[in-house]
Amino acid sequence: MVIEEVKTRKQRKQFVEFPLELYKGNKYFVPPLYGDEMNVFKPSYHYYEQAEAVYYLALRDGNVVGRISGILQRAANAKWGQKQVRFTRFDAIDDQEVADALFKAVEDWGRSKGMEEIVGPLGFSDLEREGLLIEGFDQLCTFEEQYNYPYYQKLIENCGYGKDVDWLEHQLRAPEGGFDPKYRRIGEMMLKRYNLHFGEARSTRQFVNKYADDIFKIWDESYANIYGTVPFTERTKKSMIAQFKLLINKKYIRVLFDENNKVVAFGLLFPNISDAVRPSGGRLTLPCICRLLRSIRHPKVLDLGVIGVADEYINHGITAPMLVSLGDVLNTGKVEHAETNLNLEHNIPIQNAWKYFDALQNKRRRCFIKSLQPQNSQQDEQ
Repeated sequence: MVIEEVKTRKQRKQFVEFPLELYKGNKYFVPPLYGDEMNVFKPSYHYYEQAEAVYYLALRDGNVVGRISGILQRAANAKWGQKQVRFTRFDAIDDQEVADALFKAVEDWGRSKGMEEIVGPLGFSDLEREGLLIEGFDQLCTFEEQYNYPYYQKLIENCGYGKDVDWLEHQLRAPEGGFDPKYRRIGEMMLKRYNLHFGEARSTRQFVNKYADDIFKIWDESYANIYGTVPFTERTKKSMIAQFKLLINKKYIRVLFDENNKVVAFGLLFPNISDAVRPSGGRLTLPCICRLLRSIRHPKVLDLGVIGVADEYINHGITAPMLVSLGDVLNTGKVEHAETNLNLEHNIPIQNAWKYFDALQNKRRRCFIKSLQPQNSQQDEQ
């Protein structure tokens, strides 16, 4: 077995296509868009203005048996005062020798950069797929998150990694009979007290053009202290806006304004496109595009992307009208349920918010951590 750093066009293709082969026929795995994965190898990739990355393949007898990527996220290290390297895109057959070799390659790379810890799975930011699935292996993944086999946890822990944080995911359904009238009245009272109102947009394009800057500002504020986050850059915003225009359906957007029509809170629900991208392996073929359009226009499941509240309205109770409004979307009869994606297990306010829904925790993900002591120090301890 050999470990190769990804350099050539052939290796880049092998890196992207390995999980497609590993999970072929698995009904819970949802691939990312193939083109998006290939873009990470371009020097112009928008995250490289604040980070650098390395990519490795494990080969045995000429066949790919594993892959991994390491990320040095300089903006995150500066923000949190850390010296960490991240691992991401780890996939492998059930073979400890393969896992050991892959993680050693990333760890050695991290040490060469002067890093003291390695954490993951974490991407360039929390907008990428993160966390190792440790519960919910019989659940279809959302497009935003990664599926993995149960044996991954064993492989990672055997490499010396321990738990850093866990995320929980929930299925949300509108409560039978609608929201508790008392909670609905609280929402109405908050709107009246602060002279707030929900806004509408004639089209998705108008929404993006008119409100994107305000939403990104609140997004940065709301998630500033959330694990693994990094501030938005202008290039990151542009990249996200391009994705928004593809996935957003204005019927599933909620934006709250003050009396001066300034955005003070927002909620983004995305049509679930898992079943649309699975058959093509994430490639945007014509059939895939047709499935995407149907999923976006007539979704059966919604992915809860993000809820943000401006700093001056934190602890003012305006999450009540936001949750009621989002819940009303689920009570139309056209949408079966929503998937929350990742919520930190110690984020008590968001966990408490789901009690107003018919909520079912269906997945758990974990981020692991390991010290990167110099090799001679480790040998001395042994």
